[in-house]
Amino acid sequence: MENEDDNGSVAEIKTKLEELEGKTAKLDEMEKKLADAEKRADAFELKLKRPGGSAAKDDAPAIETKAFAVFLRKGREALDPNEFKSLRVSDDTAGGYLAPADFSREVDKNIVQFSPIRQAARVGMTASGSVIVPRRTGAPTATWTGETETRPATGSSYGQVEIPIEEAACYVDVSNKLLEDAAVDIAAEVAFDLAEEFGRIEGLAFVSGDGVKKPLGFMSDANISYTPGGDASLIKADGIFDLYYGLKPFYRQRAAFIANGSTIAAIRKLKDSQGRYLWEPSLALGQPETLLGRPLIEAVDMPDITGNAYPLAFGDFSTGYRIYDRVALSLLRDPYSVATSGLTRFHARRRVGGAVVRAEAIRKLKIATS
Repeated sequence: MENEDDNGSVAEIKTKLEELEGKTAKLDEMEKKLADAEKRADAFELKLKRPGGSAAKDDAPAIETKAFAVFLRKGREALDPNEFKSLRVSDDTAGGYLAPADFSREVDKNIVQFSPIRQAARVGMTASGSVIVPRRTGAPTATWTGETETRPATGSSYGQVEIPIEEAACYVDVSNKLLEDAAVDIAAEVAFDLAEEFGRIEGLAFVSGDGVKKPLGFMSDANISYTPGGDASLIKADGIFDLYYGLKPFYRQRAAFIANGSTIAAIRKLKDSQGRYLWEPSLALGQPETLLGRPLIEAVDMPDITGNAYPLAFGDFSTGYRIYDRVALSLLRDPYSVATSGLTRFHARRRVGGAVVRAEAIRKLKIATS
């Protein structure tokens, strides 16, 4: 009986030992997993503490930029599923794709080189179809009054200017060999070419646009006053002086002249009554040359010097003229239209608006005696 009891006790102890060993093994396995998790957490924390360690947040833009570059070079068919998905997120209703923010900023930066009015005007951004800008239509009036006299009402009144955002479209042709050359930054090339085209059509619209499906240019605004140049066919120094002092002093302090190259050449030859050239060449690198102490901007779309023309404008364009850009830039790749010439065509569209918001800040010179 005792032997049977002893054998039962040994078996029971053995079973409990085996259960304990099993639990110990499971505990060891859990501790190992916990240690591995702690190592991964430490490594992740260390990565975040490094300079640029948070760059993982920019993975999506990086994928989109890479996908856009592949799209430019080889078209939509060459995109892998993830790249294609990144473009589909910004799929445009016109059939193209919205350019990444970096590409759009590069185009906007380059446009300034080809659209000189942007150098002088105030430029803003909008996401709407039009922009409402308040405009003062009547200046306030003040009178002297006695201590107990009734104060009269002022004559100040306000209105508004609505600047519609119009669509500008252009295309550029790029050599297929250039697209195939991996050493070429194709996005930068296309951005520069688009900026040149957009700058060209914008420059014309900001100067002389009629406001029909395009911005209203400051030369086309009927509210802009003019100064007679004093001659029926030539530009004269006296007329330029009259134009300069015809602008209110407040605007004159920040004003600039705008003319095309032929007008600038004619002005450069003008002298005052003492035989000194009106034109003052700039001796400082990067500083604009001046006329009567104010910058002179060359705009190819300004009129030539002819009878009854307005070849010269002077004003505070940052106050008087506004330009609004719509954020998105859409691009459509067309490998077929000029394929026989070894080219791929890129169609681009963007939206921009412009208009005079304060006419008294700008004046123009008329080649006429009155």
